[in-house]
Amino acid sequence: MKNVTITLDEKTAAWVRVAAAREDQSVSRYIAGLLEQRMRASHDYASAMRRFLERKPARIGAAGAALPARDELHDRSGLR
Repeated sequence: MKNVTITLDEKTAAWVRVAAAREDQSVSRYIAGLLEQRMRASHDYASAMRRFLERKPARIGAAGAALPARDELHDRSGLR
């Protein structure tokens, strides 16, 4: 663990004290948790974008063949 000092205005400091108390955590642990969530979200997004960009483009249909209808591409009947 690394200790870090941060400076907050009074309103923010009061808010974080209340938020941490609601979670039954110290302010330090609460802020560390928030930062870890942000770090994971950022890493997950970057990983997903990298995987997407690494994929090769795929042809939808052969030259001259009819393209799929919009409803076929966006079939969401299973979600309703």
